[in-house]
Amino acid sequence: MKTFATRSLAFALAAGFAFASHAADVTVSAAASLTNAFREIAPLFESANPGTKVQLNFAASGALLQQIAKGAPADVFASADQETMDQAQTQGLVKEAQRRNFVSNALVVIVPSASANAPKSTNDLTQPAYARIAIGLPASVPVGRYTKSVLEGANLWGAIEPKMIGASNVRQALDYVARGEVDAGFVYSTDAAIMLDKVKVALTVPTPKPILYPVAPLPAGPNAAQGEKFVDFLFTPPAQAILSKYGFGKP
Repeated sequence: MKTFATRSLAFALAAGFAFASHAADVTVSAAASLTNAFREIAPLFESANPGTKVQLNFAASGALLQQIAKGAPADVFASADQETMDQAQTQGLVKEAQRRNFVSNALVVIVPSASANAPKSTNDLTQPAYARIAIGLPASVPVGRYTKSVLEGANLWGAIEPKMIGASNVRQALDYVARGEVDAGFVYSTDAAIMLDKVKVALTVPTPKPILYPVAPLPAGPNAAQGEKFVDFLFTPPAQAILSKYGFGKP
C-alpha cells in the first residue's frame, strides 16, 4: 500500500511538473519572413525567462490569422503588414493599445543568380523574357498585396498578373526563384539576403505605404502573460541586433 501511495505521489508530481512545463510555453505565430530572426531570438528569450519554452509557428500572415481565429493556440501574433493586424484587431483577437510596429522591410525584385536577364524597372517585367513571375497570393500574403499595389499604381497589374506564379508565402516565392523555376519574383529584401548565392536583387521597389511589421500579444492566448513579455523582448537591444543582422530596419 505504501509503495502504491509512493508511486501515486510520484506520478502526480510528474504530471504536475509536465503541466507546469507545458503552461510555461509561449506560442508565437509570425510571418514567414521572420523565420531566421525569430529562431535566433527565441533561445535568448528562453535564457532570460528560465522555464519558458518558445514554440514558433511560421506562415503567411493571412494564414496565421485564420488559424488563430479558428482557435489555434497562440500568445503572440507578428504580421508582415498592417492590414492583417487590423483584421485581428477588428475580430477582437488583439488590443489596439498593445500592438506595436517593431521592424520595417523593403520590397525587391529578384532573379536567379545564373540568369542573364535582370529587369531595370518593373515595366521590364512585361517583356517576353519574364514569362513566369513569383508573387505572393494577394488575398492572404502581405508581400503579394504590396506587389499588387505597386503594379496597379504603375498600370502594370493587368499585363503581369497572367504571368503570376502564386506563392503561399514569401519564402515559397524565394524558393521558386532560387530553384530557377521562375524568371523573377517579388520578395522582401530580408528574404533575398539569405540566399544571395542563388538569387540576385535586380531592383528595390518603392511601395505606396512603408512596409512596417506590427506585433501584439493575444489576450486569450494560453500564456498571455509570457506573450506580453515576448513582445516587450523584441524591443530590447539583443533582439533588435538580431533583427538588424537579418536586414530589418527600424519602424
